[in-house]
Amino acid sequence: MNDDTLCSIGELARRTGLTVKTIRFYSDRGLVEPTDRTPAGYRRYGTEAVARVELVRTLRDLGLDLDTIRKVVTREVSLAEVTAAHAEALDVQIRALRLRRAVLTAVSGRNSTPADLELVHRLAKLSGTQRRRLVDDFLAAVFDGLHGHPAFAGVMRSMTPELPRDPSPEQIVAWVELAELFRDPDFCSSMHGMAHDMAADRAPDGPSGLPRILAEAVRARVTPALAAGVAPASPEAGRVVDDLAAHYARILGEGSDTSASRPRLLSRLESMKDPRRDRYLELLAVVNGWPPPDRLAPALDWVVAALRAR
Repeated sequence: MNDDTLCSIGELARRTGLTVKTIRFYSDRGLVEPTDRTPAGYRRYGTEAVARVELVRTLRDLGLDLDTIRKVVTREVSLAEVTAAHAEALDVQIRALRLRRAVLTAVSGRNSTPADLELVHRLAKLSGTQRRRLVDDFLAAVFDGLHGHPAFAGVMRSMTPELPRDPSPEQIVAWVELAELFRDPDFCSSMHGMAHDMAADRAPDGPSGLPRILAEAVRARVTPALAAGVAPASPEAGRVVDDLAAHYARILGEGSDTSASRPRLLSRLESMKDPRRDRYLELLAVVNGWPPPDRLAPALDWVVAALRAR
């Protein structure tokens, strides 16, 4: 190679924007070796050295260690293999950082103790198998004794959270709160009671063989009255309540007579007013990526007040 095409280490530093010290370090590590040396021992670099320095700098910026970079520039391993492996490693780091951020977000949003922090961190780090076991144990307790019910499988699926492989921080935070609900024996008992009440109220042969569950009936009948600003004690509210009570009587197989079913209807609705039920469905929608559900609590409050007014 013509000496005119070679440059000094100082000139290479000027062309690449690095310091002489950095290029000398790269040279000593075998990353950017000189093409030749002067009789006095000074390093001389060829035109390809600029491109190699740029490659080394880019790989360093991406977080690769010097030994791996040396293998790439000396072609011991391919650039494609190294970058693919590094991208996979970064994916792992990103998931870990998301998890840390989610834990910190969950803890910062409440008046947490060190014990709370430990619990949230442990719940967030559960493996897929551990999460599944926690969900299965909760649902098994809620639906204990109902496995033979025709609606059991569908309701179970509709209540099952499925955290994706690469969840967002919001999904992790929602999962942690759900997991805390799973561990709450009072909430489990409340949901168990609701499930058994609903199962007991579903007549074997309702309209079209599939009578609406009570929550769906309340939402369909009461939401329009709420939106219209109808007062629970008004005559118009009485008509809504009468319609709901008649529907409930039909579910029970009692025809049009609502005298016996009204006290039972009020008891059912009061048991459904647990605010944790709405929260469970909201968190479930976040974890599963579903649209946010309409809250049932306002409709329940209204219809309970309307029934009590009569």
